[in-house]
This record gives sequence, C-alpha cells and structure tokens, in this order.
Amino acid sequence: MAATPRAAFLPHDQRAVAHLDQPLPIGHGQTSSQPTTVRTMLQALDVRPGQHVLDVGAGSGWTTAILGRLVGPDGSVLGLELEPDLATWGRANLAAAGLPWARLEQAQPGLLGRPAEAPYDRILVSAQATELPGALVDQLTQDGTMVVPVAGLLLRVHRVAGGPASVERLGHYRFVPLR
Repeated sequence: MAATPRAAFLPHDQRAVAHLDQPLPIGHGQTSSQPTTVRTMLQALDVRPGQHVLDVGAGSGWTTAILGRLVGPDGSVLGLELEPDLATWGRANLAAAGLPWARLEQAQPGLLGRPAEAPYDRILVSAQATELPGALVDQLTQDGTMVVPVAGLLLRVHRVAGGPASVERLGHYRFVPLR
C-alpha cells in the first residue's frame, strides 16, 4: 500500500486528508475505503504474484493498482466500476500508476463480474451485497478466494474443488451497496 499512495486516487479536494483512516468521498455516492479496511481485505485475500484477479467496485482505481502491484507483471487484474464517470477517472488514475497488467473498465449493468474472463484466482468486492453473490463464487478457480462484504459482515470465501465453498467471517464492516 505504501507504494500506491491513496492521495493519487482521490479527487483534488480530498487529497489533503488522504492520510485519515476513514472512507473518503470520490463522487457519485461512492467512497475510497478506509485504509485499515483495505489492508484487512487484502490480507484476507492473500494475493500472490502471477494470479488473475477481479476487483469489483474499483471506483478510483486505488485497490486495482494495489492488486496490480501484488500480482506483478506476470499476473493480471481487472477492475470493474459501474459508474461511467468513475470508471473513466479510475482508468486514468490507474494508467498514471504505470501497471499495464492491471486495467479498469466499466462494469456491465445487471452483470456481476466478468464471466467471459473467468476463472479468477482472487476476487475483491468493495461494495456490500445483501447475500453471498453466487455469480461471483462461480467465477472463482477451484482453489480461489473472494473477500466480500455481505449484510454487514466481511466474508472470506474459499472455493474448494469438489465441495462447497468455505466461508469465514472477518467482522462487521459498512460499505456502499453492491448494484
């Protein structure tokens, strides 16, 4: 996270407070998540070099860039953002970070994730679902992991070959709604 300063991914009027450990508005009713929350999510996700990662609710591109640093040039990261203006801005922020193996695109309304590019080794979801999104679980590899807030709880979901996914509760968190 130190190699990817949050300030570079915030609106100009928020950059002076980038150091605060709180969510900050980025427009369109969306926020840049609290840094300690992002750290908790990334530690639970356990991203490794060379992995194929999906970042749902990419917003400003900050988490997509951090994930890009974690997977390195042998991996790939796809950040998806539903809000067109945020997707455009986030794409520009990500381009400035110089990580060509990470990209940010506008999400398709009504479609969770990007099934055409699945399976993913890791999926990070930065918006709260009302229930575990099966459509995203289905996009994980057989040994894949997803971190997702569901109904006020942050969950770590690990897909196991030939069996049901295991779900671990990581605590209570608040996020903007997953749409």
